[in-house]
Amino acid sequence: MPQVPDHDRTRSAAGERAGSSGEAPPGVSGEDGLLLRVIKDRRVAFLFVGGLNTVIGTLWFLLFDSLLGTKWNGYGHYPALVITYVFSILCAFVLYRRIVFRVHGNVWRDLGRFSTVYISAFVVNLVLLWVMVHVFHWPAFLSQCLITFITTLFSWFGHNRYSFRRPDPKPSSDGPHTLDVNAPAKEK
Repeated sequence: MPQVPDHDRTRSAAGERAGSSGEAPPGVSGEDGLLLRVIKDRRVAFLFVGGLNTVIGTLWFLLFDSLLGTKWNGYGHYPALVITYVFSILCAFVLYRRIVFRVHGNVWRDLGRFSTVYISAFVVNLVLLWVMVHVFHWPAFLSQCLITFITTLFSWFGHNRYSFRRPDPKPSSDGPHTLDVNAPAKEK
């Protein structure tokens, strides 16, 4: 009888089933990424990459805000934020896809879903940055640091359950779509 693969979990580098701390989000399949082979816990690896991308994004914001922040009567922070998000989304997508989840195929769909989470976080970021800078008169960099904490939590939940999810395979009328190497070949 053909075995139906368990697509809700991945195998660790040692070939053992991932435990509750190392489980892939439902529907995520593929080999463990390089970072998971070292850290062994998908949540920690995810947060590590998120932290790394947060640092990279903060540096992007410092760069672009230093170039644009004082332009347009003090509204240059917003184009700087847009450019920061574009660079951060692409960087995070590559890092998560290559060294945490290690999924294959569906690059454009994955990027679209990944971007949806980031764009949603961006809208929250944009509104909060405007309120903190123009209503409360806080410095843009301090405001962005505080907002980053909020958007990091938002992103964790979005990416954990949505961005790299793969649909569960649907069985056909003649059984599940799996390959059983021990089963005799069907004649046509």
